This record gives sequence, C-alpha cells and structure tokens, in this order.
Amino acid sequence: MTSHQTTQTMKPATAAKKLGVYLEATPAEFQEGVVSRAELNALQNDPPQWLQDLRRNGPHPRPVVAAKLGVSIAGLARGGVTEALTTEQIDALKTENPEWLQKERATQAEVRKEAVRIKAKHEQDAARAAERQSDPRA
Repeated sequence: MTSHQTTQTMKPATAAKKLGVYLEATPAEFQEGVVSRAELNALQNDPPQWLQDLRRNGPHPRPVVAAKLGVSIAGLARGGVTEALTTEQIDALKTENPEWLQKERATQAEVRKEAVRIKAKHEQDAARAAERQSDPRA
C-alpha cells in the first residue's frame, strides 16, 4: 500500500503574510495562483528581485509597519494609520515623531517592561515550587 503525498499549498495571502510582504504589492502571478510549501521555501531562501524590493522599500503590511515604528498594530490604528506604508513614509513618520507615535512607543515600552516582570515572577514561582518539591521537610 503506497501513500499518496499531496503537495501542501496555501493561498497567496497566507504566503505573503509568511514572507512579510503586502499582498496587493506582489506581482499578479503571485496573487492569482497558489503557493506550495516548496515554492515558499524557495522564495524565502533565494528571494527574487521583486521580493527583495518589496522587503526593502514596501509598501509594508501593518505588522511590519508597527514593528518598524516600535508600536502595536492597535497603536497604528489609534494613530490613524490604516494603510500599508512604504519605507520612505515610515522614515518620514519617525522623523516627524508625532505625538501619537511618542505615546504609542511609550505604551509599547511599558507593555514590554510588564511582560519581562511577569516572566521573571513566573520563573521565580516555578523555582520556589521546584525547591519545595525537592525539599523532604516540606
């Protein structure tokens, strides 16, 4: 009995997300087809010129824009940024440094600081629990 292995494919939107690019900016043949796992791996390992250009210049999808600005995706929306931005537009926003961006960066820094504090607390609690478990007097 032989098993048929089907090729795993994904929609262009999924592939674009995995590649970190804005789907609407990709070539038509990419948008209209399906992408196999092997094709995705090939694009990641040896990106064609169009993919290199998109990653360098954009337009970038919101998760990439948010990361480049150091804010959350929700922070982008609160700041009124709902569209994909180019690298040039992102750099202009960084230079301009509007009040909403300053506020969202501060919020994001607080979120990161709190995440570190919680992680440390969990590690400390786990260490105490392990100590209690190994201590025969407990």
